[in-house]
Amino acid sequence: MKVYPVETYLQKMIFSAFVLLVSFTTWAEHGIADELHDCMASAMTQAEESVTVGQLRIECQKKIASGRRSEIPNQPELDAVSERIHEEEQHVLAPFTLMAHKPNYVLVASYNNSGYHDEHFKEQFSDSGYSLDDIEAKFQLSIKFPLLVNIFDTADIYAAYTNRSFWQVYNEKESAPFRETNHEPEIWVQFHPKWEFLGFTNSWNSFGFNHQSNGRDGTLSRSWNRLFAWMTFEREDLALSIKPWIAIVDDSEDADNPDLTDYLGHYELTASYKWDKHVLSVMSRNNLESGFKRGAVELSWSFPLGFWPYMRGYVQYFNGYGESLIDYDQHTNTIGLGLSLTDWL
Repeated sequence: MKVYPVETYLQKMIFSAFVLLVSFTTWAEHGIADELHDCMASAMTQAEESVTVGQLRIECQKKIASGRRSEIPNQPELDAVSERIHEEEQHVLAPFTLMAHKPNYVLVASYNNSGYHDEHFKEQFSDSGYSLDDIEAKFQLSIKFPLLVNIFDTADIYAAYTNRSFWQVYNEKESAPFRETNHEPEIWVQFHPKWEFLGFTNSWNSFGFNHQSNGRDGTLSRSWNRLFAWMTFEREDLALSIKPWIAIVDDSEDADNPDLTDYLGHYELTASYKWDKHVLSVMSRNNLESGFKRGAVELSWSFPLGFWPYMRGYVQYFNGYGESLIDYDQHTNTIGLGLSLTDWL
């Protein structure tokens, strides 16, 4: 393989992040234009005669950029999950619209102090000298789009695609390969029942089918299918969700990953809290089920960057099994720093 200077890969990475950013801010700007129009139309009915249109526009832009929906005239204050649902409903039928599904982020550097296991790669490539770096880049792109909405004024059907990639961008020796890419298409039907329970509102329920694979063959092949449910409860700026699933895994002796559910389990718990402009999240998977032996915990924090309101700083910590499919049965302990384009809330 031809080896390029590491600076070349850094340039590629910056360019890729820029393209990703432009794609999502295009969607964001489309939504902001509609919200700006609604804000100004409402504000004009209450403004004094001496207030100019330009002044109203500036004031509305400030309120929208700061996320202070409750300060926009005639706009009710919503809990965190309901706020996101409201924003999606405003643009769900707009042409050329792709909406964020799971968090979208780029970790410029992610360090694994457990080290990555390279035995499978050595076997696959017949290269006993193949090695992996402990520091790599990681990014996730997750989008969804509606297939049918307002079915009997009750339900919607959505499809989504999530790509999570692990890029050995600093591994000059191996020509900066992608160590792993997980592809995750899914389809589901969703409801918004608004049931009240112990002070929480059940704002989101969905049921669907999920496929996840790394698109590889030989000793590196990994894949599985799931039937899942996803229930979310909110109380002001706190969101709690539980996502149980029935795994469809080939458990034959020659299967790629017959013991996958021993490590990924049958459920996932997530909690997210929005504090001012910060979002703090924690995910727990398979801990109780495995007796805290083969579970996983992920902590994340997205925070504002003053110079750009639609791109945020992002810190992510993962400890446990199943960060990626290729090493689902290997313990990893990683921490990364980068940029967040969208979060859970």
